[in-house]
Amino acid sequence: MERRVILQPGEDGYWVIECPSLPGCISQGRTREEAIVNIKEAISLYIESLMAHGDSIPEDHIESLLVAI
Repeated sequence: MERRVILQPGEDGYWVIECPSLPGCISQGRTREEAIVNIKEAISLYIESLMAHGDSIPEDHIESLLVAI
């Protein structure tokens, strides 16, 4: 399974990472690599919780692009 995530530097020096297709699924890490490991765990736990409660798993239908201004 794959999910799109958004990674950005936080104000406190940590990296903040979120999965837009799973509302509220956000994590962070001291490094980019740590943040990625942490969001993978957060996504897995999020989906496990949805399944345990019989809820549907949202599709990952996020589209992103870079625009020049």
